[in-house]
Formats: sequence, C-alpha cells, structure tokens
Amino acid sequence: MAMKIKNIELAAERICQAVLRGEQIIIFADSDLDGVASATLMKETIDNLVSVLPENNKKEYPNVLAFFPDRHNEGYGLNDKALIFIKTKKILNFKPALLITLDCGITNYAEIESAKQSGFDVIIIDHHIPIGGQLPKADIIVDPKQPEDNFPFKEYCNTGLTFKLSQEILGDKMSSLLKESFLQLTALATISDMMIEEDENKDFILQGLANIEKSQRPALRALVEILGPQNFNSTRDLVSKMNGILNSSLMDDHVMLVYKYLIESNFEKAKIMANQFIEEHETRQREIISLTENIKYQLGDSPLDLIIFIGSPQYNIEYLGSVASRLANYYNKPVFLYEQHDEYSRGTVRVPKGCDAVKAMESCSYLLQTFGGHPAAAGFTVANENLEKFKEELIKYFSKISWQ
Repeated sequence: MAMKIKNIELAAERICQAVLRGEQIIIFADSDLDGVASATLMKETIDNLVSVLPENNKKEYPNVLAFFPDRHNEGYGLNDKALIFIKTKKILNFKPALLITLDCGITNYAEIESAKQSGFDVIIIDHHIPIGGQLPKADIIVDPKQPEDNFPFKEYCNTGLTFKLSQEILGDKMSSLLKESFLQLTALATISDMMIEEDENKDFILQGLANIEKSQRPALRALVEILGPQNFNSTRDLVSKMNGILNSSLMDDHVMLVYKYLIESNFEKAKIMANQFIEEHETRQREIISLTENIKYQLGDSPLDLIIFIGSPQYNIEYLGSVASRLANYYNKPVFLYEQHDEYSRGTVRVPKGCDAVKAMESCSYLLQTFGGHPAAAGFTVANENLEKFKEELIKYFSKISWQ
C-alpha cells in the first residue's frame, strides 16, 4: 500500500461526512495565488461531491463559503478580525460547522482554539513549517512538515496538497477534465510559490502546463486569449505573466476577487474580469518598480549593513514581497521590508539561496508577535519598540552563517 501524507485520509473522510450531514463548510485561505487556488480546488471538489448526492441531501446542503485575510489590515493567516467575521457567517447553529484553513493555520494557535470554542470543527491544510514543532489544537492537520509525518516528499505548495486531498475525496469521481483543470491551477501555484521543481511538483508542472493554452477553465482561457501565446517565447513566460496578474490583491468583504474569477463559469464574464485584473497588474507593477528604485537610491550600490532592513508608514504591504525579491536578487542580501503602523509593523522577508528566513526569525522569536513562511520567503509582525533590537538580532544571526 502506497504511503500517504499523514491525516489526509482522515481529512477526506471528515469533509465527506460534512457534506453528507449537510453541515456548513467555511473555507479560509491565504490571499496569495497559492491560497486562492487552494480555495478554488476545495470549493469545486466539494461541489463535485455534492453533485452526486441524492436530491434530498442537496436540499439540506448549504453553499460553501470561502473567505480570505485582508493582508493590508490583518496580515497573514487566520486572525482575530477575520475570525469575528467568520463567526457572523456561521448560520447553522443547530448543526456542526466545519472550518477548513488552506495555506495558513499551522501557526495560528490562539485563533484555532477560539474557532473551536465557537463551535467549529477545524481542519488545517498547510504546507508551512510548524514553529518549534508546536501544533495548534485543530481536529485534523494535514501538513507534511508536521512532526511524525514520514511522507518522503514535503515541498508541495498548498495547492499541491489540496489537489492530493481532492483526489482522496473524489477518487474515481474526478473526471479527466476536472483533473486537468485542477492540475493547471496546481502548476501555476507551484511556480508562483517558487517550490522546488522536483518529485511530484515536477509532474504537476509538466501535466498542468501541457494543455494550458487550451484550458477549459474560462478564467485561464480568457487570460490566454487576451495575452496571446504568440507574444511569448515559451509557455513558461506566458505562465509567469499569468501568475503576476492572478496575484491580485483586490478583495470585497473578505473575498478575493481573483477567487470569484477562477470559479467563474461564463467565458464572456471571465474576459471582462480578466481585463480588470490586467489593468490592476500594470498599475501594481509600476508601483513596485518605483518603490524598488527608490529604495535602491537610498541604499546606493554597496550598502554596508549585512542585511537590508527598511520600513515606512508609506509602504504598502501588498507590494513588499515583490520589492523584497528584487532587492534580494540585486544585492544578494537578506531583505526585511515592513509597513509601519502606530504601534506595530508588518513585514515581508526574502533571502538569498543558502539562507533560511524562518530560522533567522526563530532565533529571536521572543521579539515578534507573529512570524512564519518558507525558508526563502516569509513574513513577520513586530511591535515598533522592538524594531531596532529585531534588526540587531538578525545581523547577529546572519553574521554566523555563510551564503555569499
């Protein structure tokens, strides 16, 4: 019997049980492309499961609701503000409610406990590293990086994990067209989240990109038609452009508009939405280039500090990941950029190959309110009174490792 990711069968069984019982299901996913694609796969997986139920079950079944954190006001992952909002959407008080977190949750200890106290069963589907091996008290956790998970490959993006869970849920009910569509989103998310292109990730990308220019998903087909494959040197170049457009920050009432776009079934509506996202992407790129050049002007060609550590109340957290990536590549230094608020700052981290952003912040975690992510890309929230000490501790950490 083939080895499986720890708890993936339990998660599939619990989701099927929720559907059969007519429980309310709320999806809460991160607001980047990996989180949004994960939410899309989960929503459509459940919809496909519902479609084969007897009519009497369907009448009892509520629509799946999907929500996302407002990164500008709330930061990454499940948070108090988002949880209060989610609680207002819990309408079936006489039945259990199932909360599924996607691409977040593994470090949301207090929030998961609060959700449990509010009557939710909680399933965490996450691919981030549990800080210090500590796990939240969710009912089920699917994360190949959690302790005692012996599954050999651990470097999936969250959409990759969700795809594997979808296969577990649907089994032979997953049609070839649905599988192809899911693999296309999995390929896009794997590339967007910069996961290593080895093992199953390599298969996801090869299969997902094989027919993406003729995608049956209206959202992807609309983008391909507008952008024109003939305008790109390769499918990967086309996909890079698509990913940039799909990493939109537009949202309405805790719902990412790109999520609504990805699940849109009408091609003409999808084309209208695609043009809006392309326009927003072009504006965002101009802002990112401008901010990058401004910071480079401040730093000069050879900044003396071992790391780049800069913030401002004028910075927009939605742009800082892209700016930090450009600066890390340009200077070959760890980059910590943050948007400063009255009492705290929220930031993003990008580091050169050979560095680990999570371990760096774990070395001085006592200074931070929250932190987490991947070795190459992560985020943090810190009280402003700890900013300078945080910088000092980071310099100490990076002075002890070699990457250049």
